[in-house]
Amino acid sequence: MRNLGGSILEKGIEIERSRVASIERGGLLTAATKSFRKHWQLYLIVIPPALFFLIFKYYPMLNAVLAFKDYNVTKGIWGSPWVGFKHFKLFFDNPIFWTLIKNTLLISGYLLIVGFPIPILLALALNEIRNGKFKRFVQLVSFAPYFISTVVMVSIIMLFLAPRLGFVNVAMNHFGLGSINFLGEPGMFRSIYVWSDIWQTAGYSAVIFLAALAGVDPSLYEAAKVDGASRFQKIRHIDLPGIMPTITIVFILNVGSVMSLGFEKIYLLQNPLNKINSEVIATYVYQIGLLNANYSFATAVGLFNSVINLILLVGVNMVAKRLSNTSIW
Repeated sequence: MRNLGGSILEKGIEIERSRVASIERGGLLTAATKSFRKHWQLYLIVIPPALFFLIFKYYPMLNAVLAFKDYNVTKGIWGSPWVGFKHFKLFFDNPIFWTLIKNTLLISGYLLIVGFPIPILLALALNEIRNGKFKRFVQLVSFAPYFISTVVMVSIIMLFLAPRLGFVNVAMNHFGLGSINFLGEPGMFRSIYVWSDIWQTAGYSAVIFLAALAGVDPSLYEAAKVDGASRFQKIRHIDLPGIMPTITIVFILNVGSVMSLGFEKIYLLQNPLNKINSEVIATYVYQIGLLNANYSFATAVGLFNSVINLILLVGVNMVAKRLSNTSIW
């Protein structure tokens, strides 16, 4: 009898839970219907970008299954035979694997360490300029290079650094220094890539931090002025804390793309002399996977790259949330 009573009680609890869940679902459905009827114009605006991401971003992810198959053109992606982790093993066992990882991480780390603070410093400096015309001029000069295409940018770099007629070597010869084949020196490739990227993107990246500075409470500056704070003290105690959430979010996103270096610029700057330091995962996938039509291998390497980026993004996001209570999610 005791067991029978216990089972009846458990069934009663389950029925009650299912009833509550049904009511909650009905309430959510009703609320969603009311919200759609009230704000249907906004939902219609959201539909095009949602469809864009579904069709061109999420749907192609299904084809990542190609990394675990031996692709056959006649059979298609889903008809090709399964090979498991064969292509991942080939990539990991490749003698160039650690060279690719090292080059990718060194260039990305260099760009992150040097390139991340510069837009912040530029935004802080622009925020302190009181002359409106000069401020707009500096913004224009620093922002304009962002609109130069990658091909044109690489052409400018090559013309400036040409061994014989390049502006840099001509200037060095004028001061009695010898010419240097900058793009032929493997040790100089990382610096050329990083500093040219900073020159091109620093002004654009600074816009984000300028927008964050515009949202700082003006009363804080007035209080600091009354207290006799210097400009440096205002930057240290008002500006930096005010934009710290933005800095944290941008930093998390940058770390999350550490393994995703821009393919076009590296590939165009690459040559047989600097290849030992310029060969990264993106260029390797293009040359071995796509030019040789080894699509399964290219997909496997790309999937590995994406997984590493995801791990870095989640890890840094967790650390940032624990240390500063600021995170993406």
